[in-house]
This record gives sequence, C-alpha cells and structure tokens, in this order.
Amino acid sequence: MAEPNSLPNEKARRSLPGPDDVLRRELPNGIVVLARESFANPSVNLMCSLNVGALDDPADRCGLADLTASALTRGTQKQSFQEIYETLEAQGAVLGAGAGTHTTALSAKGLSEDLGMLLELASDVLMNPTFPDAEVELLQKQKLTALAIRDEQTQAIAEQVFHELAYAEHPYRFPSDGYAKTVGPLKSKDLRDFHQEHFGPSGMIVVVVGAVSSQDAVAVVEEHLGNWENSRQTPRPELPPLKGLETRVRRNVPMAGKVQCDIVIGGPGPKRVDDDYLAAALANSALGQFGMMGRIGQVVREEAGLAYYAYSTLVSGLGPGPWQVVAGVNPANVEQAIDLVLSELTKLHTEGIKEEELADNQSNFIGRLPLRLESSMGVASALMHLERFQLGLDYYRRFPDLVAETTLEDAHRAVQRFLNPDHMAIAVAGPIEGKER
Repeated sequence: MAEPNSLPNEKARRSLPGPDDVLRRELPNGIVVLARESFANPSVNLMCSLNVGALDDPADRCGLADLTASALTRGTQKQSFQEIYETLEAQGAVLGAGAGTHTTALSAKGLSEDLGMLLELASDVLMNPTFPDAEVELLQKQKLTALAIRDEQTQAIAEQVFHELAYAEHPYRFPSDGYAKTVGPLKSKDLRDFHQEHFGPSGMIVVVVGAVSSQDAVAVVEEHLGNWENSRQTPRPELPPLKGLETRVRRNVPMAGKVQCDIVIGGPGPKRVDDDYLAAALANSALGQFGMMGRIGQVVREEAGLAYYAYSTLVSGLGPGPWQVVAGVNPANVEQAIDLVLSELTKLHTEGIKEEELADNQSNFIGRLPLRLESSMGVASALMHLERFQLGLDYYRRFPDLVAETTLEDAHRAVQRFLNPDHMAIAVAGPIEGKER
C-alpha cells in the first residue's frame, strides 16, 4: 500500500474537480453538459463527444467515420471551409474534429469571450455539414497518402496484425482509419448518408472549462445545441462478446527493405469500468512503464541489449482494449527477444509484482494526478472521462484512496485474469521470414 504521506491532504483534494465545482446538466434532447470555472487565464476549452465512430462503419467501408469526422469542418449550409477558418483565425481560435473507435470528438479553444462564437461554429459543423465534393476528394487523397505511409511502417503493421489475431471476429480487429481499398471508393454521398444516420444528440457529451461561469457555459451550450434533434439517428447495438484467446497464436509479416522488426505480444485487457482496471493499470506500469519502462525495459533493453525500445501498454475503454508488450529489435534478435518477453510475462503471471513495485507505482499514480489536471484542457479531458465511463463527479478526489487501497493480491488477480502468456497473440513485422498477408 502507498505510504500515508503520499496521500494528498484535504486542501489538495479540494483543488481537484469535484461535485461542488463541476456543474452537470442534462438537456431535454439528451445532451449531457459538464462545466467548470477556471479563471487562471482568459481562455476557454470546449470538448464534444458524439456516440458515433468506427464501430458504425460497414465492413466494406472501413474508415468512413474517420473521413466523415475530418470533413465536418470543410463547409456547411451557412459557411464555406474558407469562411469557417477565417472566422477562427480572426479570433486566434482553433476547432477540429476526429473519429475513434467508439466516438467522434470535436474540440475547440479560444478566449472566454468567444465561447458563443465557438459553439455557433461547433453546432453548425455538427448539424449542417455539406461535405463538398472537392473538399472530400482532397481529404480522401490525404487519407490515402497517410494510409500508404502507415502500411510501410513495421510498428503499425505489427499492431494491425496483433488486433487481427487478438480480436478475430470482433469489430476491434479493424483499424479506425480503414484501408486504402475501403477508403478509396468513398464518395461525398456516403459521408452525407452516414452523417444523417449516426450523428445526433443521443449519447452526446459537452464539456466546457475556462474563464466563464458554469451557469453561463451551460446556457450557451443549450442555446446552440439544445434544439438539435435527429429522428434518424441509429442506436448502436451492444458490442458482441469477445472470444478470448485459448492458445498462443503468431503471425510474421515479411516487409522487404526494412532494417528493424517490430514485435507486439499480448491480448485483450480489461474494460475501463471493470473492477480489475486500476489493479491492472498498476501492474502494467510495473511491467513496462515506470522508470526506464519497467521490467520489460530493464530486462529486454538494458540488460540483454536486444531492443531499441521495449515497453508495455494498457488501453482500456468502453470495451476490452489491448494489454500488450511492444518492442523494436534487430531482425537477428527477434526470437530471443520474444522468448525473453514471454519469460518475463510468465514470471509476472506466476508471482505477480513485488511490494516495492506496487508502492512505487501507487506513489507515481497519486503524485502525477495534479499534473494531469493543471491545465484547462487537462481538466476538460478528465471531465469527459468521468462522464463517458460513469465514474462519478467525486472520482478524482477518491482516486488517491482507490490507488492506495489496491493490494498485491488485486494486482496479481488482474494479471492472471488478463495476461496469460499461454493465451497470447504475437505479431512480428519486418525483414523476417513468414507468410505474406
């Protein structure tokens, strides 16, 4: 358990967002608004999250949500792309949108006095985009160029193959930005139809943090978004159950002309709302994040000298995100590096993390929380996180205790549940022999 002196005092806790200084309001059309005042500087941050993303892509149009989100700001029924950005530049403000697996995000930043202007623009691009042919074609070319670059990167290909192995027959196996063969045929009409079917206020979250009163912020949001309705918005079906790996599976992807191989080893981890999430996060930090990238960095890179980089990641969201080890190695060291990673994972699975590792990472988690929340953008992201995962407005004030109360047994249980070295996907991409994709 973390040392008592690493826990924040009451004054420090009260400086974190909580029920007394975060206003939460649900509008009649279902949009949830969260606002928090911060007068440290004269700016304001706006974040919107919509319940539409790559999960809504048809399989033969993978990347449609991503392209649609990028094209939202390229022209509306009221304004051209040029007019939108002239308005933003005149005020020194920024606005952008992008899509992920589950959600589409729109964010904006400007002076607090410009909040009304930012929300007017945001509501316009969300509700009234026209997806002009010329703009969509230009964006499409940019996306195809980015996909071509991605498909030449060993780490990106290893990551993609890992998802195909770990999430076979599950929507998570598809990349949110799609493939050249699915993005290339898309037309403006595809984007318009997708927007009409999936964009709307249901499931939408809006967060405002900055130098404006919380009541005023909510009022401005309601003025511009409170009347949005879309009877065609399609409810998203539940994620299908994930069939876990029952054995160890591997795929090599030969990529000629490369000098490095990338390795990804792991499997599906916990959802963000799982009881084991925090224990898994602490165990993962000990495994491949803390200090010089934890045990993995120490054993594979520092001691054995087998990798240019080696670390672990745990990405938890609305569904079971990946828990994995990533390493970039000389092609001659691939098998030795894989064996060493699996050996370290077996040791972790059998023995768990050590008391000192747990205490170090507990202190790290508790100590870095205020740093994550020192900017208005950090607070806005944190509030979005609270609402999306229904953690409660008091979560960040409870967080130090939740971390400190996590035991070695909790961490070991999470590892044994999600990180079984005998049930893992192994993807290798680079100048290595193997089956062509």
